[in-house]
Amino acid sequence: MARLTKKQKEAKAKLDQSRTYNVSEASVLVKEITNANFDASVDVAVRLGVDPRKANQMVRGVVTLPHGTGKDIKVLALVTPDKEAEATAAGADYVGLQEYLDKIKAGWTDVDVIITMPSVMGKLGPLGRVLGPRGLMPNPKTGTVTMDVAKAVTEVKAGKIDFKVDKTGIVHASVGKVSFDAVKIEENTNELIQMLMKLKPVAAKGTYVKSMFMSSTMSPSIEMTSKDTVL
Repeated sequence: MARLTKKQKEAKAKLDQSRTYNVSEASVLVKEITNANFDASVDVAVRLGVDPRKANQMVRGVVTLPHGTGKDIKVLALVTPDKEAEATAAGADYVGLQEYLDKIKAGWTDVDVIITMPSVMGKLGPLGRVLGPRGLMPNPKTGTVTMDVAKAVTEVKAGKIDFKVDKTGIVHASVGKVSFDAVKIEENTNELIQMLMKLKPVAAKGTYVKSMFMSSTMSPSIEMTSKDTVL
């Protein structure tokens, strides 16, 4: 069994694992128990009482975090020539079409989000094996397939994220960085939770939010109070 470092012991001592914390408390605590020498991400994991294998219980959505994620999101805009200037002005990191389709076909996926137009989706179909497993395939439901390319790019750059329940019923999302003020982490987390509550499937029975945890890249997990109400 690996031995804990002095900093890890100090962090563990600050965390009472016999209790749950509300979002405000967890947002303060996650900063105190993180000892990484870099600006670690703050992540939230929510276990939902749904069966993702059933289409009517799938939980997927988008949310714009009021304070962004703190990450420099790399955006690729796969657009026709008449939309290139619009995408570039909005802040897309990479703009074009065929040259990037060829790069993706060769295995290049050094981006976080791909935004495209309905007329281009047919060209992306054959690249599903590359983009799908990496969560990069554009989807109208997440606003990444649209004619309003500038708006889509701007929203993603400002902190719009998409999330999807995994096969075990858990939603994972980044809600900021440890360098954020605790209030910003709290407000981002509450925005995510509120959206999850709005997306509760009618077919979901029993307890919807089973458990919630907050952690940073290098910290223990903090269990948060989970109720079927917005916290």
